[in-house]
Amino acid sequence: MAKKKEAEAPAAIAPFVPAQNLPDIKPGDVVAVHLRIVEGDKERIQTFEGTVIAIRGTGAGRTFTVRKVSRGIGVERILPFGSPVISSMEVKRHGKVRRAKLYYLRGLKGRSAQLKEQRVEREPGPQAQTT
Repeated sequence: MAKKKEAEAPAAIAPFVPAQNLPDIKPGDVVAVHLRIVEGDKERIQTFEGTVIAIRGTGAGRTFTVRKVSRGIGVERILPFGSPVISSMEVKRHGKVRRAKLYYLRGLKGRSAQLKEQRVEREPGPQAQTT
């Protein structure tokens, strides 16, 4: 019988560390993702704003899909959470949804493709104190 070799993890693989602190997002959120675009020797920031329609995976392979409609054409972008291309991200609105995957939005147009906004309770600030 041949001896079994134990599989050793290569030393080059490091544990997953997110590139930056991204906000917590959920499907249905409208987000603005600021992306680093390199053209030749110049670098600029381009904003991709749309609805998060899916989040998949865990750890280093975790990705999210953002969909927007530009000039009547649906555009989707799949981005890894730890991508160095993402310079920052901000949540514009929280959508009220009951599903994890919003692929049904692909077949909708106009007002029917819009999601209702979910109101988020905030803690009162220091100026909201009553005496």
